[in-house]
Amino acid sequence: QVQLVESGGALVQAGASLRLSCVVSGRTFRTYVMGWFRQTPGKEREFAAAITWSGSVDYADSVKGRFTISREDVKNTVYMQMNSLNPEDTAVYYCAADENGRMSKRPRTYDYWGRGTQVTVSS
Repeated sequence: QVQLVESGGALVQAGASLRLSCVVSGRTFRTYVMGWFRQTPGKEREFAAAITWSGSVDYADSVKGRFTISREDVKNTVYMQMNSLNPEDTAVYYCAADENGRMSKRPRTYDYWGRGTQVTVSS
């Protein structure tokens, strides 16, 4: 069973930085496409960033230039460095894994999900 556990969410002021981490159980982590999504109450889960096994990345326009996704395969961990946070970034952030290696912005593509970590940015 593949499990994803996020951490790093916090309450911060606008302009601050945070680094989210997601630890993944499973021996084939290095082949997964990993994604970060976020969701606010009453809205659909939206794509933030993704990274393939080879290091190719993709970002939503809303976070491009401020967020950086990375992975450390020896630790089965994916990170998202978030800089210049603003109140619109407030959401629950979810880590997701696609075991079929498909880079996608669609939540339904991903096979496994964590429970999320709350990020709150005050103005």
